[in-house]
Amino acid sequence: MKKNILALLLATGVALSPAEAQKTKSKVKTKTVAVPAPEPLVAPKLTAEMFAQSITAADLSVHLHILASDEMEGRETGKKGQKMAAEYIAGHFREIGVSSPAALPQPYYQPFELEESRWEKAALRVDKTDLGFLKDFYLPGDEPAEQNQQLDLVFAGYGIETDKHSDYQNLDVKGKTVLVLNGEPKDAQGNFLVSGSKKPSAWNADYRSKLRLAREKGVKNLIIISDQSATQFQKQLAYLSHRLEKPRLDFPAEKHPGSQTPVVIVSQPVGLALLQTNDKKLQAYKNQVSKAGKPVISKFKPVKNAMLSAEKTRTPVPTENVLGFVEGTDKKDEILVITAHYDHVGMDPSLKGDQIFNGADDDGSGTSAILELAQAFQEAKKAGAGPRRSILFMTVTAEEKGLLGSEYYVNNPVFPLPNTVANLNIDMIGRLDKKYADNKNYIYVIGSDKLSSELHAINEEANAKHTNLKLDYTYNDEKDPNQFYYRSDHYNFAKNNIPVIFYFNGVHEDYHQPGDEVEKILFDKMETITRLVFHTAWEIANRDERIKVDSNKK
Repeated sequence: MKKNILALLLATGVALSPAEAQKTKSKVKTKTVAVPAPEPLVAPKLTAEMFAQSITAADLSVHLHILASDEMEGRETGKKGQKMAAEYIAGHFREIGVSSPAALPQPYYQPFELEESRWEKAALRVDKTDLGFLKDFYLPGDEPAEQNQQLDLVFAGYGIETDKHSDYQNLDVKGKTVLVLNGEPKDAQGNFLVSGSKKPSAWNADYRSKLRLAREKGVKNLIIISDQSATQFQKQLAYLSHRLEKPRLDFPAEKHPGSQTPVVIVSQPVGLALLQTNDKKLQAYKNQVSKAGKPVISKFKPVKNAMLSAEKTRTPVPTENVLGFVEGTDKKDEILVITAHYDHVGMDPSLKGDQIFNGADDDGSGTSAILELAQAFQEAKKAGAGPRRSILFMTVTAEEKGLLGSEYYVNNPVFPLPNTVANLNIDMIGRLDKKYADNKNYIYVIGSDKLSSELHAINEEANAKHTNLKLDYTYNDEKDPNQFYYRSDHYNFAKNNIPVIFYFNGVHEDYHQPGDEVEKILFDKMETITRLVFHTAWEIANRDERIKVDSNKK
């Protein structure tokens, strides 16, 4: 009440000394005046929009200038720069008061070990002819072959086994090297025998199906004879050689299913030499299979004098995901996971000029967004408006090596996967692609409807209400040749039936090039997209019902 009376006196504009005031009071007959009680102070309603405003282009710029600096040396998994970036991210979580999940072995870090491997000696000899690695043959897998082994060869047609078709019938292949043809046979009408239609089966598309079967049958080595022409085979090798010649980073070999059977892919001329036949006779065999509509016994007698060696050196590479956690309130056991990968491809000393791949857009932009999102939700929690569901902010390592950081998490989750309600994944949100060269107000949305129609609707509504971006679903089409749905960390969650959204600005001329620099980033674009992710996350975390898994388009 004193403050209100003082306000009334001040409002008169009269200034009296204490003595004058007392004198005046004694001369004036006291009269009781009813002063209305003041309106109670009402705190402003805390809204999502208030906390979304804390996500700013300026703050995103601060984070990204550090993460994409030359000092980070391209943030290659297991290298110095990746470790520095991890320290920066963990330090930010700690500074803003975001917790570390209690289950982690050390604060904010989920450490694990990968393995760097490279081919040292790979040799194939047929009779007295030495064949060239990455010229006449290559090994697409990870498993080395026993050194200088004499091959006991068995031909097994196309290497397929189904209820209606078995190339292994009546063959003794245990402990032997099996030769198979690539692809799958067709019938006289041009339909694939396995599928019975023009659409090929899994046996046609990927050597892994044939490798799994060979392994089950105890095959020692699997050799697949390419169906490409000599020119096509060399083009394939030119495409693969950069990857096969470089060290490969993966989980340790003993953790790979199917790592006990080496697989070798050879050119057609090498395949003919191994079968001791010619192209005409091999084509005749294929025609016989097509005409019969089933496997036929071949007359090929594989060469007796063949030797194979394939040696790999392996080096352990420790790395880590970095996790921050904002615990929820009444639904805290349900978890929303928001991800971005903080690794990139490192450096290439063979280049002239700029040798550092700073990865500002890929995915320094997504990582910076994670840091801002974590801060916004933490501020909401401090103000008493924290999320009902818990939110795990996770920057993952080794995405560029095959989505390995997110794969490790889903196989070793800090919180039970059945409690994970959704994953929002941010990978490249700071640049423009050719389609939108003159329009920065867009984002490609991938996967939002694959598992949950509700998740798709939540994102649409958040955009309509708050950000008004062009949501482009081009890459959500399963027929799109880029297949981006399978190429970032959200996919490891989707494989586990967890609804996902992948936010992506498309590729540009600096993708995986030294030119992916922070100076080319559009920070106002990043701000808007990050706010869209925030509003979508806010709704997921605070709605009464957990979003439903009601579709299966994955």
